[in-house]
Amino acid sequence: MSVFDFIFMALPVVFLISSVLIAVKAVSLGKNRKRTMLMQLASFAAVFAICMVCPFAVSAATGDAAAAAAAGGADGMAFIGAAAATGLSCIGGGIAVANAAPAAIGATSEDPKAFGKAIIFVALGEGIALYGMLISIMILSKIG
Repeated sequence: MSVFDFIFMALPVVFLISSVLIAVKAVSLGKNRKRTMLMQLASFAAVFAICMVCPFAVSAATGDAAAAAAAGGADGMAFIGAAAATGLSCIGGGIAVANAAPAAIGATSEDPKAFGKAIIFVALGEGIALYGMLISIMILSKIG
């Protein structure tokens, strides 16, 4: 691996880390949190788009089909799909548990007999993350 390859692989990571540091400094200086978060998401989307488009553009320009397969292809998209399934389902499960668990604790404190019914709603939130992991395993098992 040449130095040139290392620089191109490290550049997105350096950009994202610097973006996070700038956002933390902006929030500590009293800037709008919502605007700072939107800027973080925009910078992540830009780096993601560049990292996804550049290998395909290079392979299309050179006309090299082997480079197109190595640059991403079906396996790369399968890995991205598996990661998205797991990540998004875990975020959804976390939001569900964050809302259901305090309600379950409140219901249990008022009536201890309601514990069994209340804990079921917390477990349903956890099930969302398990479904995402199951879909990821199914996707990854199809990769040859």
